[in-house]
Amino acid sequence: MSRPNPVVEKEIYRLRFSGRELQHQRDLWRPICRYLENYMNVEGATMDLGAGYCHFINNVRSVKKYALDINEENLRLYARDDVELLIGNGTDISLPNASLDTVFASNVYEHFHTREDVAESFTEVRRTLRPGGRFVVLQPNFMYCSRHYFDFFDHRLAFTHHAVAEGLQATGFRIVRIIPQFLPFKSRSKLPKSAWLVDLYLRMPFAWRLFGGQMLVVAEKPDN
Repeated sequence: MSRPNPVVEKEIYRLRFSGRELQHQRDLWRPICRYLENYMNVEGATMDLGAGYCHFINNVRSVKKYALDINEENLRLYARDDVELLIGNGTDISLPNASLDTVFASNVYEHFHTREDVAESFTEVRRTLRPGGRFVVLQPNFMYCSRHYFDFFDHRLAFTHHAVAEGLQATGFRIVRIIPQFLPFKSRSKLPKSAWLVDLYLRMPFAWRLFGGQMLVVAEKPDN
């Protein structure tokens, strides 16, 4: 998988996320992490694939934490001291076989160049998970956000929840849960605006069908 131009990538994210916006996102991720922990083993090892600004891995509870991203500068700037840093693109995870209990990927696979790269990443995640380990994927769902999906310069691939589930099954995972509409497509969406509103939103699944543009897919590595 080829690497994005780091200069262009850095400029895109500078334009997209101000310091104030990053702080706002950090606050919103706290209740999201509490919800996602329902699908995790918090007593085990967790890796954030495509960690970016480390909003998930900094806030989630886990005995051992890893953050993987191609942007080493961001990892060193934003990851907390209890997070071990891994530099890579998601197709080459420098961890031993069966060493993780949970892998989380948020808004990652739309940036990959080919579906073959995505399948390679799925296979690599499966390799690093212990039997019974979970792969939690939060991803824009093209079925529900197609109108604005390609407003972002770095979006290359588009997936629906059906496609992600099929790809995971083809690479040896068992699907645990699919929520086609979960979080809003954009963090700047009209709802929600604060951490307590996010917490309330997560307790109201009927609202997901009104505002959700991102899917949540939870898959598991079989025991055999």
